[in-house]
Amino acid sequence: MFTLLTERQILVLKAIVEEFIQTAQPVGSRILSKKEELNFSAATIRNDMADLEDLGFIEKTHTSSGRVPSQKGYRYYVDFIVNQEPMETTPEVGIFRQLLDQKQFERETTIKEAVKLLSSLTNYTSILLGPSRDYSRVKKIQLVPISERQAVFVLITDQGHVESRTITLPTNIDMTRMESIIKALDELLVGEYIGHVHEKLTESFEHQLHDFISYKEEIMYAMLQLLTQSLNQQNYILSGKSNILKQPEFNDLDKAYHLFNMIEADEIVKVIEADEDGHQLTVKIGQENEIKAMENCTLITVPYQISDHEFGKIAVLGPTRMEYRKIIPLLEQVARIMSDLYK
Repeated sequence: MFTLLTERQILVLKAIVEEFIQTAQPVGSRILSKKEELNFSAATIRNDMADLEDLGFIEKTHTSSGRVPSQKGYRYYVDFIVNQEPMETTPEVGIFRQLLDQKQFERETTIKEAVKLLSSLTNYTSILLGPSRDYSRVKKIQLVPISERQAVFVLITDQGHVESRTITLPTNIDMTRMESIIKALDELLVGEYIGHVHEKLTESFEHQLHDFISYKEEIMYAMLQLLTQSLNQQNYILSGKSNILKQPEFNDLDKAYHLFNMIEADEIVKVIEADEDGHQLTVKIGQENEIKAMENCTLITVPYQISDHEFGKIAVLGPTRMEYRKIIPLLEQVARIMSDLYK
């Protein structure tokens, strides 16, 4: 539970947090007394700062007489200041909408571009968890001939994933016969969960695919190659890995090393996957993150809807000195756009 702050103390805390977010420099009463929204004497501001420090909302640094927000101060700022303000549409959302409206890319490509754009606009690391392969269904199977004896075998899922493999036709199958096989496979497997395809194929050679049983080995091999690719494909996108290292908090090489290793090892993905509050926005600040390398970071995660039964997540990793008022509404709006992509 937080101590109730006076209206003036809230204004002072808000000013300290937002000044520090912008400058990364400890904040003193002299700077605060020049702010229009703090129409109080320097002495009054100093007294409020002393009270805020006693209550644990701000703290001293070793190198300056100014004060910086503590983890408790950031938490109060997010929960009782930012989250109490009406959410406004940020200008950046228009750029995402343009990307969606262009419709010149496949959905998977659009999502990758959107995650790259998010990391570029925020200067933080962006992570998107996509649909589980367990929920993917076959949407289309087709064959694209590229020569007399070679063709590209293509598997498309309802989640927009495309897997392809170049195959050389066995000597006992010509292209016309192979196209008949693929057409039969397409009719048989459309709508099946990816994980059930192998079982369905095995059963079907006794019934629907009996005419092609002499090609069973070749068909099963090609299908298993595609299914393995699809099931093993990473279901996340990570962009701007090194962005967070540009922040002054990580000028310390030891901190930077451990944080970058954590990101490189995809530990951040496991953290987001393990988040138990999967269906609502979460903001984990500093030591609220269980991994020590993230103790100077904030991780903001927002769910987006993939289907009636499945949600993905989009997240931003930045310093605790994050632009919360910009990032939280931006992420919520981007999550809505992501949900629209799956409608």
